[in-house]
Amino acid sequence: MAEKELAELLFLVGKRLRHGYAHRLVPLGLNPGQARALRALADAERPMRMVRLADELRIVPRSLTPVVDALEEAGLVRREVDPANRRSTLLVITPEGRELAEQARDARRRAGEELFEVLSEEQRGQLGELLMLVDAQFR
Repeated sequence: MAEKELAELLFLVGKRLRHGYAHRLVPLGLNPGQARALRALADAERPMRMVRLADELRIVPRSLTPVVDALEEAGLVRREVDPANRRSTLLVITPEGRELAEQARDARRRAGEELFEVLSEEQRGQLGELLMLVDAQFR
């Protein structure tokens, strides 16, 4: 198999995974960008500044504003003034946001399970090891 074919195949499988995940987020009222932001906030040890969240999501801060607006409107996130720097805004995940972040995480896991159900448990393990090896070169 040529390297280009492998890259194309990986891209296609990733696209199918993203589609399956996005489909499972619809009943939760989330899109993938909102789910990523909620997951990052849920995993953080403390409230996060918007600039830090944008960095973590690898997006420009102005692209984060509509995501946070939608999450705040849905009662999943609160904006608070940072007491350490009154010009900065902290994002605080609400209990409802934390619960929805967990549901989104479960939706992603289920999308992956469905996509890879054609593989045996041993094959899934091998694929996971190979992908970790490829990813490790960038750390």
